[in-house]
Amino acid sequence: MAESKRMAESKRLSGGCLCGAVRYTAVPDKPEMDVCHCGMCRRWSGGVFMSVPCNELDVENETVLGRYASSDWAERLFCKECGSSLFWRMPSDKSGHVAVAFQSFDDTSSFTFVAEIFIDEKPPLYDFAGERPRLTGKEVMERFEAQQESGHE
Repeated sequence: MAESKRMAESKRLSGGCLCGAVRYTAVPDKPEMDVCHCGMCRRWSGGVFMSVPCNELDVENETVLGRYASSDWAERLFCKECGSSLFWRMPSDKSGHVAVAFQSFDDTSSFTFVAEIFIDEKPPLYDFAGERPRLTGKEVMERFEAQQESGHE
């Protein structure tokens, strides 16, 4: 048990918002970043939402976090002071899984860009270079529903 805690601590990364009112540490599931092109993420983040799937998120001062229930099943968290988009999560998910804004990490050098989702909602005026899986909204929702039915993340 002590060994797994040390391993998790070695993967724990720090980050925060633009003004510094929100500081956090999180353990990424993998050193991977993905991009969501859905309309809600684009409006919320002012572009695409680049995120890192994480667990064990610890926020130093949760009183400065704003919460917005963007759907029946998910919420988006941001700094009340500067407005930085920080976290996307499902409050009903007891696993601790949260999508953390890639740009909010203090050091982003260890991440690899691995996937794009809701590619069918991407505006035609930009594209990311490189080959990677690109899933439509329907494909994402089908995978999400299958995970929920099987009880796995």
